[in-house]
Amino acid sequence: MKTTCVAMILAGGQGSRLGALTKRVAKPAVSFGGKYRIIDFPLSNCAHSGIERVGVLTQYRPFELHNYLGNGDAWDLDVRAGGLFILPPYARDKGADWYQGTADAIYQNLYFISFSDPEYVLVLSGDHIYSMDYSQMIRAHKEKGAEATIAVIRVPDEEAPRFGIMNTDKKGRILEFEEKPKHPKSNLASMGIYLFSTDFLRKYLEADARKRTSSHDFGKDVIPKMLKDKAKLYAYAFDGYWKDVGTIESLWEANMDFLADVPPIDLGGRWRIRSANHSMPPHYLGPRAKVRHSMINEGSVVLGKVEHSVLSSGVHIDPGAVVTNSVLMPFARVGKGAVVDHAIVGQGSFIEPGASFKGEEDKIRVTGDETVYHADGTITEGGGSF
Repeated sequence: MKTTCVAMILAGGQGSRLGALTKRVAKPAVSFGGKYRIIDFPLSNCAHSGIERVGVLTQYRPFELHNYLGNGDAWDLDVRAGGLFILPPYARDKGADWYQGTADAIYQNLYFISFSDPEYVLVLSGDHIYSMDYSQMIRAHKEKGAEATIAVIRVPDEEAPRFGIMNTDKKGRILEFEEKPKHPKSNLASMGIYLFSTDFLRKYLEADARKRTSSHDFGKDVIPKMLKDKAKLYAYAFDGYWKDVGTIESLWEANMDFLADVPPIDLGGRWRIRSANHSMPPHYLGPRAKVRHSMINEGSVVLGKVEHSVLSSGVHIDPGAVVTNSVLMPFARVGKGAVVDHAIVGQGSFIEPGASFKGEEDKIRVTGDETVYHADGTITEGGGSF
């Protein structure tokens, strides 16, 4: 059934820079903001933008992510004319191949794209926090007669070397792409959001697949080849909140951002972020609980002190425990008299009574899932309360 645009969400990354948090789950399935998963943000954006056919490309430790996505009904993507489709690598004529890069992942699913016969293909990352109307990007793509449009955001000049940088002319046409340049010519950073006219994309993916020396990556191979051929590539400027949560520190920072009096994204407004969380009882604050400047999610029990922190569903804070400047994943527990500061405590993990689990603003402490942090500073994996 022909459709205007198909979205392809790249959700198979291992997320090794998130360390212990992705030891058991793919990065897009990591909890965020107390009641969400990272992948909730691009999925919600698709639903609000009127994109009803979405492919989610999975690979690394996919079980929990698959289970979470279900049939897409949490994001209103369970429609007859569209739907959410999970697309793992599959056995082909020459056997099964893992996705070799971002471009190869889309190439291996050209059959899915052909099935929908879309005018445009929107390629998204499953591990960014932002709220964006993709229909405006599609409109800009049409108006400029573009063959490819890349979403960009201005970053501080000192941070530009960390990103892929787009250099454009006055009309927004991309002239040059620099991958993490030491001396960037601009501060227009790629957001990893690509919109392509379908036939144009197919031609370049098929050519890239035949090139044995290619790493089959959009940023390293396909986009530079398009620019070399002087294709019509345009930048789409985005001026909202956007955060790549690919590191422990950036994930912690993004959670802290949402503790502001005016959060960077209105999670519950017209463009609300949807999730597939299970219903749990209301949170409970005990008679001696002290809570300040924090988000406390359903099913949590607070009997100690919590300040400037994010508590996910089912978290338990025992009497005398103190939690500050921290993120506690679902069903984590902090024992009596324990102290947690500048930390991320993994799902189902337990900070033992009397333990001190403290980091610093530029060096966040983290435990994996189902881990016990003992009072003597030792760690036992697989012994948590989840």
